[in-house]
Amino acid sequence: MLLNWTVMILYNYFSAMFVGPGYVPLGWTPEKSQDCMYLQYCKVCQSYKAPRSHHCRKCNRCVMKMDHHCPWINNCCGYQNHASFTLFLLLAPLGCIHASFIFIMTMYTQLYNRISFGWSSVKIDMSAAKRDPRPIIPFGLSAFAASLFALGLALGTTIAVGMLFIIQMKVILTNKTSIESWIEEKAKDRIQYYQTGETFIFPYDMGSKWKNFRQVFTWSGIPEGDGLDWPVRDGCHQYSLTIEQLKQKADKRVRSVRYRAIEDYSGVCCPVTKGVKTFFTTPCTEEPRIALRKGDLILATRGLKHWMYGEKILISAADGGIRERGWFPRKCVEKCQYDSETDQPVDGEKKSK
Repeated sequence: MLLNWTVMILYNYFSAMFVGPGYVPLGWTPEKSQDCMYLQYCKVCQSYKAPRSHHCRKCNRCVMKMDHHCPWINNCCGYQNHASFTLFLLLAPLGCIHASFIFIMTMYTQLYNRISFGWSSVKIDMSAAKRDPRPIIPFGLSAFAASLFALGLALGTTIAVGMLFIIQMKVILTNKTSIESWIEEKAKDRIQYYQTGETFIFPYDMGSKWKNFRQVFTWSGIPEGDGLDWPVRDGCHQYSLTIEQLKQKADKRVRSVRYRAIEDYSGVCCPVTKGVKTFFTTPCTEEPRIALRKGDLILATRGLKHWMYGEKILISAADGGIRERGWFPRKCVEKCQYDSETDQPVDGEKKSK
C-alpha cells in the first residue's frame, strides 16, 4: 500500500512538473481585432494576454489560467497541470497519514513489550523485547528516535499540504484560480469605493460545483477547452473578467502616489541598516525588491506599515526601458508634494508660494 501511495504521488508530482501549465502562444492576438481593446498587452511576450492568463516573472511567459508559481514543482500551476497538482496535494497527505499510523503502532507495540512495571517506578528496556519471537528488524534507541522524527515529518506534511489541498478545492469548485479570487475581491473593493452601483459577476462559474469540478478533472486527464476560450455563464461574455482587470488597472493609476527616494537602498530582502522594525517586518512574499538611489522617483500602489510596493518611474530612455516593480522600505522615501510634470499639488494640497 505504501508503494502504491508513492507511485501515485510521484506520478502526479512529475506530471505537474513536466507537463507544465500551458503558455499563451508568442504573438497571440484574438480572432477579432476589435477585441484587443478588452485585453492587456504583454510587452515581454509581445502578445495580448488571453482571458484568464497572467504573466509569470519566474517562467517569463504568459501562463494560461495561471493559479500561482509553485517552487515545489519549479513551474506554474495552471490550465494543463492544475488537476495533477491538486491530486498531488491530496495523495501526499493520505500517504503520510498511512505512514503515521504505521509509525505510531510500531512505537506503541515495541515500547509496550519493553515496559517493566515496578512498585515505585516504570522502566523501559530498549535492549530487547520481553516477548518472543523477536522482530525481524531490530528496534533500538536509534530506531525509536528515527521513527519519532519521521512521525513528526509525516504529521507536519499532512497538516501543511492538506490545508493547501482544501484551498485549491475551494477555488476549483467555484471554477476560479487564486489570482481570480483576488481579482474578485478587488472588484468588490473598487465598486464600494466609488459607489458605482454596478455588480460584478464572475463569468466562469458554471453555477454547479460538479460542472466546475469537471472543468479541471476529466477521465482522460486532459482539461476541457484550449486554454484560450472559456465557457461563460449567462449574462456574461468572454471578456467580462479582462474588462474588470482594465478597470482595476486604471483605478490603481488613479490611487497611486508619487514618492522620491531620500536614501539609497540596495534591494536586499532584510536590510540591516534601515531599522529593526523594517528588518523584522519584511514582506513574506516572492515579489521582488527594487534597488533605489537617492533622487529616484517611485509610483507607490500599496504598502504596509514599514514597507511599500511600487514601480520606479523611468526618467529617460537611458534607464533601459525595463519596468522595475517591487518592495522597498518606507523609511527610504518621502512623499512628493508636487507632480514634477504638471507642477500641480498632489492629493489636493495647496501649492505654496
